[in-house]
Amino acid sequence: MSRSRTTARRHAWTRAWTHAWTRSRTRTPTRSWTDAPTRARTEAPIRARADAPTRTRPDARTRAPTRIRARTRLRAAVAVAAGLVLAVSLAACGKAGQVGETVGATGPHRGPLRIGVLLPENEIVRFERFDAPLIQQRVKQLCPRCTVSYSSAQHDPVSQRNQIEAMITNGVDVLILDAVDARAVRHSVIQARHANVPVVAYDRLAEGPISAYVSFDGARVGRLQGEALLRALGPHPKNRRIVMMNGSSTDPNAGWFEQGARSVLEGKVKIVKSYETVGWRPENANRNMSAAIAALGPHGIDGVLAANDGLASGVITALKTARIHPLPPVTGQDAELAAVQRIIAGQQYMSVYKPFKPEAYTAAEMAIALGHGTSLHGITKHWVNSSTTRGIPAVLLKPVALTAHNIRSTVIKDGLYRVDQICTKKYVDDCRRVGLIGRNGSSHDAG
Repeated sequence: MSRSRTTARRHAWTRAWTHAWTRSRTRTPTRSWTDAPTRARTEAPIRARADAPTRTRPDARTRAPTRIRARTRLRAAVAVAAGLVLAVSLAACGKAGQVGETVGATGPHRGPLRIGVLLPENEIVRFERFDAPLIQQRVKQLCPRCTVSYSSAQHDPVSQRNQIEAMITNGVDVLILDAVDARAVRHSVIQARHANVPVVAYDRLAEGPISAYVSFDGARVGRLQGEALLRALGPHPKNRRIVMMNGSSTDPNAGWFEQGARSVLEGKVKIVKSYETVGWRPENANRNMSAAIAALGPHGIDGVLAANDGLASGVITALKTARIHPLPPVTGQDAELAAVQRIIAGQQYMSVYKPFKPEAYTAAEMAIALGHGTSLHGITKHWVNSSTTRGIPAVLLKPVALTAHNIRSTVIKDGLYRVDQICTKKYVDDCRRVGLIGRNGSSHDAG
């Protein structure tokens, strides 16, 4: 058959089909059995009012298409309304990381939970000695059959991402995450959300769809450091020169601490140098401080705001290496044992004590609530925003300034350290001077 004859037949078939379709559109719509119940419901009030017979009246022929269009519009409106309700519901789920909703597609988790704990490093003593054991302790108190898996990233963001993915693959129900790099971990947090695994951000706020957050008020930490440094500088600090040794730029807490400190210091002292310390590493703080001493001279620094105790150790080592005496006041944070000993020895002016037990216990309580699909309303009191997620339910705990005058009423009273742990042979005279032990060497331990 030639191509022209085939084309002609195709055009003829198309014209016939179009003609039939046009005729069907101009006829009066007929009532089908499937449409009868719907028409009976929509027309019943009209027939009741007019006492109309069951047969369709002549004028119904003109109204039928109108009623069909009305029904179509109604169905469309219902569909739109349902879509809006769904959109609002999804928006609410996105906000606050689905707190209070059912976690997972099959409802609340039944049976014991598997909780994964991911901490950033073990160089800082607190994580291995306090945070991880306290989280596990609280989980066992609240859920004896629940299990806890713990991993340390050794300060490596890639390792931490691999650890998160491995825990998700192995069927963990909830994650407690202290991110090495808040930005780098974002994709892993998204993966956890897709797997219906809630993530509790611990101590620092990671990016991505975080379900809950517990930490200390970072701005208050910075203010405590700044206020202590001003007191150490004396009544007239106006022209005193300060070096700021801030934390890592990958940690949102570092910016939070710095903001709080600057709110106290700016306009009252001269901030002559300010550094971001890569990885929060003491050796990097040491290099930064050595550079500051070389630029400003050994007598050009009146105080150092170090963001934590690890940085303070690097700073103090650089000051000692430069033979600067007396040492200028240096701040810190975390109340590490070595920092407490430096404080009683007069080498570090202060630290910020953040009781680990309330933070660890709160994280465990959040994880269990989220794993069981229950609300956090009885736990959280604040809402925070990250660069990716708004309205994250949070608990922000209050830190305490730690100096030589309140060591006994804070870290010793709370059982963080014993007097004999602080007052080793090297620090006996210093402990006696600040009143931690008596003249005969007896302990004044109040814990």
